[in-house]
Amino acid sequence: MAPFFLLFALVTVAPIGYAAWLSLFREERSGLGFGGARQVFSGIGNYTKALSDPLFLASFRHVAVYCLLYIPVMVGGALVLALLLDSALARARRFFQIAFYLPHAVPGLIAAMVWLYLYTPGLSPVLDVLDSAGISWNFFGRDEALLSVVNISAWQWMGYNMIIFFAGLQAIPRETLEAATMDGAGAVRTAFQVKVPSIRPTLVLTVLFTCVGAVQLFDAPQLLQLRATEMGESWSPTMYVFSAAFKGHDYGLAAASALLLALVAGAASYVVTKLGNRWRSA
Repeated sequence: MAPFFLLFALVTVAPIGYAAWLSLFREERSGLGFGGARQVFSGIGNYTKALSDPLFLASFRHVAVYCLLYIPVMVGGALVLALLLDSALARARRFFQIAFYLPHAVPGLIAAMVWLYLYTPGLSPVLDVLDSAGISWNFFGRDEALLSVVNISAWQWMGYNMIIFFAGLQAIPRETLEAATMDGAGAVRTAFQVKVPSIRPTLVLTVLFTCVGAVQLFDAPQLLQLRATEMGESWSPTMYVFSAAFKGHDYGLAAASALLLALVAGAASYVVTKLGNRWRSA
């Protein structure tokens, strides 16, 4: 196991340690700023600066609302698709598995660019259809932009999680399903009272990974804010970290913000795991 621990130390432990060290310092320039910058120890100054920044706190509120919308839609949609593919009436299963999975094979940035085109007035066939139906919709509006981000993420990840759920459903013993049918359970009752409870561990794991991934949201809002200007450059925590590091050149603040984000992701993982364990044992 030595190669694993060596690689883990190089690509995980060392960057975290460097970020922790970097977060304790800030750059300071003397005089009118013409002199060279020097590192000054600031202790927890960068952490207090991040926690007192309204933009940083607002970014977590944005992601919290995003999670409330995205996770039920994505997980629920993936579960329904998996149940449909696992039903006795399903045909061409392999074709639909590949078709639903294909959006996940598209890189996140490319997917965001595709949807940016579909959201743009004058270019989007979607908006043309809505206009012909008398429906006015601005994908880049103040409130609509959040739904636009949710749509991009759900489109990209629903098929991936559908494959995971489908694999879990295929592992259910056929004898269990036959027994449910012999007891008079219909297709819908079998799906939600036999199949879904049987894949509880898979559901918990999927929700856990989805929560961790949602907190790290970056690609879609980063590209979308180029048109939806009201979103701002610090709409999500990762965008705030990116802006602080590569636009504000405040690497200490960026490192502190990134570590705070990691703590939030770890806390969310702990809560989801605890709730999932209770649900599995219920």
